[in-house]
Parts: sequence; structure tokens; C-alpha cells
Amino acid sequence: MLPADLFFQSLLAIKSQPLRTALIVLAMSIGVASVSVLVALGDSARRYIVHEFEALGTHLVIVLPGRNETTGGPPPLFGETPRDLTLGDARALSASPHIAAIAPLMIGAAPVSSQGLERETNIFGSTRELFGARHLHMAQGGFLPKIPADQARSVCVIGQTIRKELFPNRQAIGQWLRINDRRFRVIGVLAPEGESIGTDFDEMVIVPVASGQALFDTEALFRILVEAKSKQAMPKAVDDIRKIIKARHEGEEDITIITQDSVVGTFDKILAALTLTVASIAAISLAVAGVLVMNVMLVSVTQRTAEIGLLKALGATRRQLHMLFLAEAALLSLAGAAAGALLGQLALAGLQLAYPKFPLALPPWAFLAALGVALLTGLTFGLLPARKAARLNPITALAKR
Repeated sequence: MLPADLFFQSLLAIKSQPLRTALIVLAMSIGVASVSVLVALGDSARRYIVHEFEALGTHLVIVLPGRNETTGGPPPLFGETPRDLTLGDARALSASPHIAAIAPLMIGAAPVSSQGLERETNIFGSTRELFGARHLHMAQGGFLPKIPADQARSVCVIGQTIRKELFPNRQAIGQWLRINDRRFRVIGVLAPEGESIGTDFDEMVIVPVASGQALFDTEALFRILVEAKSKQAMPKAVDDIRKIIKARHEGEEDITIITQDSVVGTFDKILAALTLTVASIAAISLAVAGVLVMNVMLVSVTQRTAEIGLLKALGATRRQLHMLFLAEAALLSLAGAAAGALLGQLALAGLQLAYPKFPLALPPWAFLAALGVALLTGLTFGLLPARKAARLNPITALAKR
């Protein structure tokens, strides 16, 4: 029996039982579609979060007040608080030769208004270095002036949402914006940035850090953004930050340092493991489809005993009968996998329409893996029916016993 004979004989057997074929293809397609959609969701979530953290800046180090650690014993009775970070701490970090830029940050919420229009929003206090550290872009005007961090100036930069709501029909550049009881002149409008790791720059007003501290009557910084000179310099920059702040804080290491690479790497590993886990769970449906293939083909062997007996009487070997039933299982599995791949792409297209801002895509390896697993499942569960058919006695089979 030639390979072409095996193929056409398998096609004839599949066509002769349309209901059986439809059930197997449906089961396989559901399994492949489930694996495709879940892998695409997991992998897209991983790439989205990694991209969000990478968009924070290049070689970024974040310094936060308070040490992030877990200790035993009861919590302190009177609410011990960490030492604040100050502009002096930020200026001291410039002593490190491994640091390219330092952007102190303070944040507060306040009402902003202009010519009778008012809304509540977040106020960022920082320096010009924030522009490069966070890879911001300007739509109009310029960013904060290059002045000493401790020098206040009544200027501000606004996001796109603030521009649209407070300056709907007029040019924002050069206009006055009132924040609490102080006036700031708008010198720049940010390009649309959207939300990044919980920070929406479109709804932000950025002022010089000293002006922000005066506005909210505080000397404390929310955090300090530090940009290392290179990826290789990041570990040395972290060590320098820890030493400098420790020396300024009376020998106490009371800060938390987060590096961009460590956060990206951690999320990448967690979400990659999660993707494989949900894909494995979805693959159970392929195993269920494989059981259906085995059961249906076992029934097929019983129904086709006369055909099998005739083939054996004509000289068909056990190996050829093995190949005949396995070819049928492979064709059914591939048809189900193709239908499942199409169904999965339709589901992903629907999800993309529902959530246009979330990039959904099935990685090529996942598509090939789903096809391979579907084929392997069909062949594995088709092996038992094939062996049963090959062991039939030709005389008994011809007699349909």
C-alpha cells in the first residue's frame, strides 16, 4: 500500500462518517483555540508590562524613602515613619561618577483653574532632568528651565487633558494657571503620553520642585529618579547611592532602591511562567479531544471489521493497517487544529476590538506548538485503535465476528 493509497483510503473513511468527523474536529478546534487565546493573552500581558517599565526611561534607578524589608516581632506602637528624602539628598548623589542625571520628585493634588474653568489634578514637582529620564516629548513650548533645584519659579508644563479642559478654545502657552492660591505661567504642553505604570502625564501639571514644595508646604520628596550613565554602570551607581544616603542619614540605610532592569526581569519571569501554566491548563482540553478520537476510532474499528479483514486477506500487513488508522487520526487532528487556529484568531480579533489599547498577538512558536500538540495527541490516542485493527484475524473479520 503506497502513501497515496493510505491518504485516499483515510479520506474515504473520514467522508463516510460526517458526524463522527465533525465531533472530532470540533473537540480538537476548541482545544487548539483555547491554547491559542490563553497563550496570546499571557504573552501579550508579559510584553505589555515589560514595555511599560522600559518606557520609564533608560538605565533608571528609583530611590524611595523607607527600607523595604520584612522583620519579625510586633509592629511599632507609635507608627515609626521613615526619614524623608530631601533636595540635599538629591544634590549629594551628583558626587557619583556613574550617575548621568538626577530628577527629584514631589507630588501632590490640588485644584487648578484658568478663566473660570477648574478641576482637581496631580501636581508634579521636579527639575529639567525629568524630561530625559522619563523620555517625555513636547507638543508645544519647552520643558522646565534649567535652574538649581532649590530655586522656585512660577512656570509650569501641562499635559494634553489639562490643555483641552482648561484651554479649550485658546492657546495655552503664555497663559496663567492658578494652582491653589498661586499663579504659574504655562511654558509648555506635553505630547500625548497616556498612562504609564499608574502615572498619567496627560492629566499632570509639572512645576519646578522648589515651587511644588512651597505650594504644599513640605520639604519631603516622593522619590528620586536617577539615570545611570550606562547599563554596566547601574550596579556601581546603586552602590554609590546607598553609601551617599547612608552617610547623610546618620549611618542608617533607610531607603529602598529599585532598578528598572530588576523590575522588568522579575515581571518577565513571572508572566512567562504564568503563560506556560495557563497554556498547560488549556492543553487539558486537547487531551479530552484525544480521548474522543480514541473512543470514536475504536467504534470505527468495530464498524469496519469486514473492510479490515478484506485488506488483511489481500496482503495488508500490520504495519500498513497501523499507518492507515494513524493517518486517519492525523488528518482529523490537523483539520481540528486548523479550525482551532482560525477560531482562535477570530477570538483574538474580537478581543482586540474590545480592548484596542492592549496589543494582542499570538507568538509564532505558540501557533506551531498548538498544531504539534494537536497532531501528537491525535496520533497518541489513535495508536490503540490502530493496534486493535492490526491484530484482527482476517477470517474472523471477514465474517464480521
